[in-house]
Amino acid sequence: MKLHNIKPKEGSKKKRQRCGRGIGSGRGYTSGRGANGQNSRSGGGVRLTFEGGQTPLFRKLPKRGFNNKNKKDYTILNVYQLNAFKEGTEITPELLKESGFVNNIASNGVKILGDGELDVSLTVKANAFTDSAIDKIEAAGGKAEVI
Repeated sequence: MKLHNIKPKEGSKKKRQRCGRGIGSGRGYTSGRGANGQNSRSGGGVRLTFEGGQTPLFRKLPKRGFNNKNKKDYTILNVYQLNAFKEGTEITPELLKESGFVNNIASNGVKILGDGELDVSLTVKANAFTDSAIDKIEAAGGKAEVI
């Protein structure tokens, strides 16, 4: 067997039907589009949601829910989780990602929440803090900086 001898299986390949090539072709005259009407014309047809003038289904259904376009998306971290770092460490979102505390940093960055207690003095640089988180970081002798 050679490459030039290989042929597709009998009946697996069909010849393409050529439309609009004369009446004898079987697809001449109207080219399989019917006599007249919207679908017979070039560019004809209706949009996906058109139901012949009847009120479309998507307009009949009630609108549900609420989408807050102004919501800020933060990766959150609690104060007690920062106890894993050594005294005097400067904590940044990049360091948190490298050390495995966060998987990915959200579009608005990292926000530190005030849950738990902090025992070590740290310099924490984050995109946002809650008031209680700032109080707890400063009470432990650290510093909270908004970046």
